Amino acid sequence: MGVRLTRYTDLALRAVMRLAVMDGEELLTTRLIADSMNVPYTHMAKTIAHLQHLGVVEARRGRNGGLMLTDAGRNTRVGELIRVLEGDREAVVCEGEAPCPLAGACRLRRALRDAQEAFYASLDQVTVADLVASPAGPVLLTLGSAPG
Repeated sequence: MGVRLTRYTDLALRAVMRLAVMDGEELLTTRLIADSMNVPYTHMAKTIAHLQHLGVVEARRGRNGGLMLTDAGRNTRVGELIRVLEGDREAVVCEGEAPCPLAGACRLRRALRDAQEAFYASLDQVTVADLVASPAGPVLLTLGSAPG
């Protein structure tokens, strides 16, 4: 068993990485990012809107418009970004229609929460810019390009 991110977080991280390798002269659109990642446009549009709200991505309008990663986005710690994207969800659900009878005395929930926090803390050592260092950066630049 390992840590599994939601599909939404996965899309957001891939979009941020794709934008992080751009030099600022050529801006990408949401459609181009969705196509290069083989995901539906509507999913990517929702993801990009959230990243804009977080200040990670900036949209420029007009003829030469498109998306770019902000300086704050480039320097964002990956653990911090995942925390925000994933929300405050627990690894296990103890409440609900059939609450766990151990909820009041269980140590598992706390242990899993500590492990989750250790996971995020390890990713706080990595920035978005770190994610796109070679060899990832050159590969990201080829996504969505026509074969040569």
